[in-house]
Amino acid sequence: MDGSVKDLSAYRFSTAKENLQAAKDLFQEGHFKSSVNRSYYAIFQALRAITALDQFDSRKHSGIISYFNHNYVKEGMFDKSISKMIDTSYRLREKADYQDFFIVSSEMAREQIEKAEKVMATLEPYLTEKWGEG
Repeated sequence: MDGSVKDLSAYRFSTAKENLQAAKDLFQEGHFKSSVNRSYYAIFQALRAITALDQFDSRKHSGIISYFNHNYVKEGMFDKSISKMIDTSYRLREKADYQDFFIVSSEMAREQIEKAEKVMATLEPYLTEKWGEG
């Protein structure tokens, strides 16, 4: 596998970790909408770390999610439960970012952080293995 592809993948996963930490920091400060946004972007960048290894990218979030679901979940590499977490995270982030007067509760934001942690913990062993391959 091309080193630059691995580097890109590792960079994206590093960005995912930064986003997750930002989500936690924002949560602690009571900025629940922003925390939900960063939790989602942690997941999204983790997915992009996976798709980078296939040299796939998309201009649309739905394209990344669809590619991941088709090539990794449907093929049995990851459990379907991860797909549901990604979908609910995506939908909540859209509501929080684009719907006027949408209230994000502390519990909603906490659940988003937990989903991001679960998704990343599920993807990281796969990524680590791929980064180590020569």
